[in-house]
Amino acid sequence: MEKSIEETPEIRKIIHVDMDAFYASVEQLDYPEWRGKPVVVGGNEARGVVAAASYEARKFGIHSAMSSVLAARKCPQLIFARPRFDRYKEISAQIREIFYQYTDLVEPLSLDEAFLDVTENKMGLKSAILIARQIREKIKEKTGLNASAGVSYNKFLAKTASDLNKPNGQAVILPEEAEAFLEKLPIGKFFGIGKVTAEKMQNLGIHTGKDLKEFSLQFLTKKFGKSGLHYFNIVRGIHLSEVQPHRVRKSLSAENTFEKDLITLAEMEKSLHPIFEEVIRRIEKSGIKGRTVTLKLKYADFTLQTRSKTLEQYPDADQIWQVGIELLRQEEIPKPVRLLGLGLSNLNIIEEQAHFGEQLRIPFSE
Repeated sequence: MEKSIEETPEIRKIIHVDMDAFYASVEQLDYPEWRGKPVVVGGNEARGVVAAASYEARKFGIHSAMSSVLAARKCPQLIFARPRFDRYKEISAQIREIFYQYTDLVEPLSLDEAFLDVTENKMGLKSAILIARQIREKIKEKTGLNASAGVSYNKFLAKTASDLNKPNGQAVILPEEAEAFLEKLPIGKFFGIGKVTAEKMQNLGIHTGKDLKEFSLQFLTKKFGKSGLHYFNIVRGIHLSEVQPHRVRKSLSAENTFEKDLITLAEMEKSLHPIFEEVIRRIEKSGIKGRTVTLKLKYADFTLQTRSKTLEQYPDADQIWQVGIELLRQEEIPKPVRLLGLGLSNLNIIEEQAHFGEQLRIPFSE
């Protein structure tokens, strides 16, 4: 008789829940006249970058991180919505409350997705598939939004499964099915293998999991460093990372993309100050301190530069500002600046559960 993930007590039962086009779906929820229409969050017809795209917009080839100008060109009737992070956080909190009804082993990846370990769960349910279905139903009932889910015996496979039946669906990858499934999977679909790595692998003749499986650990380590072991394992369905309810925070930061490029140093200093104030607000709220101050600059051509300075002691607010200005003046700014960010790392904490480092939106044009 064929076994299922529900009948194998020695393995873990992991669910990955991923909200469908979360930011855009929230906008369509709150603005019914936008339902069924192509909507993107972020930017406008003349400026900026798409943060999220509704499924109606995706039919035009529009996706996150795309230039807003290009998105508008692909779909002239495209609706641009300003991000409302307070609203997204409010709904995210409601969703997490549902997760905690089933387990305390919840690892949020962002506002719209999380891993859950339901091997032992508060409902006493043996079926992870049933739990995933119940969670999706409760999210729909509570928020009006659709979620997709993946179920498997480790995080990597659960994440992979959650993409299989999007939107508003779920899938399971059983232990006995994993290797055969992964052999057929295009290398670009592997969770954790980005565009650059996928291109490097394809240049080596690695197009599917089956291709990847043919290379030795020694070869993969030589070509990809420490990640080689990870790639060697995941194509065999091995991923030992546990669901971590308390994720280690590595930095605290805020940033802003401007409506118009900043040209002069005076403009940049003036624009950096409200970002600095937001960082200080987050420091005061969290009690976090950091010894490394980092300035982030994204230029008009989308190239990125960071400048950092590490101090012997944790700096106070005045020192953070002084270091931020010092980093800004450290060398000549070679090109117009479209984004500035300021952050702290080398923090005085070990574990922190809160989400951080999100985009700061300031209506400079108003």
